[in-house]
Amino acid sequence: MNARRHPRTPARPSAVVTVLALVLLTLGAPLTGGAAAAEGPTAKVSKAEAGTGGTVTVTGARWRPGALLTLLICGQNMIGGTNSCANGDGRAATVGKDGTFTKKLPVSEPPKPCPCVIHIATVTGEAAAADVAFKVAGHPVAPLPKERTGGERLSVLSARLDGSSGLLTWFGAPPRRKLVVTVGNLGSTPARDPVFEVGSSHGVFAPSWEEQRWRGTLQPGKKTQVKLDVELSAGAHGDYMVSLRYGHKLLVEQPWAVGRPWGVTLFWILLCVVVSATVFRIGMAVVDKVRPRTARTAPPPPPFPPSPPPGPAAADGAPPALPWFTPDAAPEARPRHQISAPTEEIRPTPKGTT
Repeated sequence: MNARRHPRTPARPSAVVTVLALVLLTLGAPLTGGAAAAEGPTAKVSKAEAGTGGTVTVTGARWRPGALLTLLICGQNMIGGTNSCANGDGRAATVGKDGTFTKKLPVSEPPKPCPCVIHIATVTGEAAAADVAFKVAGHPVAPLPKERTGGERLSVLSARLDGSSGLLTWFGAPPRRKLVVTVGNLGSTPARDPVFEVGSSHGVFAPSWEEQRWRGTLQPGKKTQVKLDVELSAGAHGDYMVSLRYGHKLLVEQPWAVGRPWGVTLFWILLCVVVSATVFRIGMAVVDKVRPRTARTAPPPPPFPPSPPPGPAAADGAPPALPWFTPDAAPEARPRHQISAPTEEIRPTPKGTT
């Protein structure tokens, strides 16, 4: 009995292993496809090196359909952000419905030395980016800057913008705010007089950074409140983004909606009205001086005719004739046959009366 059952015992594990292998092979294709779909957007260039003045074709795939992209040539592997890129010669591209794009990019020298990359990033919506190694022929090459080895590691716990716009800002004065951040030291060494970089950007443009030193010492594991000044250019309006970084590491970004300086618009409207009225008055005065003078018209006649000169009767001492009675118009001067008696209306006598 035992001799017959012993050969059948190893057959059961082998069958189980076979079934598991078939299940894994069946599920392997969907798992592999899902991993491929989870990969981020990709990009590639038509050539790895080109000189200034040439062009390179950049193609991409797996991008969000309809997304707006920016393409920039950056130096130092874009460690310093877009400040190390040739922003003036960048290009924009729109992703097609299939998630791909193709765009020609002019080759220009970035402000930082190589190693260089072509940086592709989304402008609106969900953030996505990709970098492709590229060499600008003739551009200097320098080693990458070393990262800080200090033990301090600062992190922003909260941030806000304090302040409001005044009357001068309404007339175009530079808007000002206070960036109030709560900074914590997550490192192992104290941070003494740290130097922060505050930047402000508008739209797709890169922020302009300004260094500001905070006086004090932040011990490890402690936190403190830091206030930094933020100022925009005169007449600035629209949606801005205030950024804070420390040691080339972006700590926080805070949106800032700046109102339009309507006082400047009102000033220009009033100026146009005043200037137009002044020019009109000057023009009318010049026309009045230049045009020829017209002949003056005779004065209107008096309401009554002038009295006739005194006749012979006036010379004998008789009273003069009235001005509205002339000798021909007087009743005595007309013949009797021309004087008609007043007529009376003859009415019929009713019957039965005398």
